Amino acid sequence: MGKGIIRRKRTAAGAGQATTEVVLLLPLFMFFLFAFSKVFALLVLVQKMEVASYYAARRWQLESHRNVQFEPFDDSRLCPDIEGKVKGYLGFDNPTVKNFLALDDVKVCPVVRTQVWNVVTLTVRTAPVNVPLFKNQGFKFEVVKYVPNRDRPIAFVLPGLQP
Repeated sequence: MGKGIIRRKRTAAGAGQATTEVVLLLPLFMFFLFAFSKVFALLVLVQKMEVASYYAARRWQLESHRNVQFEPFDDSRLCPDIEGKVKGYLGFDNPTVKNFLALDDVKVCPVVRTQVWNVVTLTVRTAPVNVPLFKNQGFKFEVVKYVPNRDRPIAFVLPGLQP
């Protein structure tokens, strides 16, 4: 009776323990996986909004007119074209991306004109979420860019560095 191996008999309750844990924990794991992927996708959307707002602001700066006679062209043709390109970049053209992020609307127009700056605001709205444990009115993301009121950008030169 010295150094023997102690063996226990398997019972019916002990044999099914791992299966029970998997059945109970798998839905919880899938819920957290889905939630983390949604949060990560929204973070990517915010980064893509920064890039898209830079594109919209830069294109508005280079292609819009200072002359009041051409403002109807800017508002009716240029701004909607910029908005369409931004929509495509953010994923509104791809139904999978649009449904996963619940993208609802994007706005660039109208651009606010002032005497010194043109204010380009990119606004993205998501659809409301209505699940049993979590309800909200949808999210609203905004990125604001201030564009100088010039026809073309000029280089910034420090006063004391010119030869």
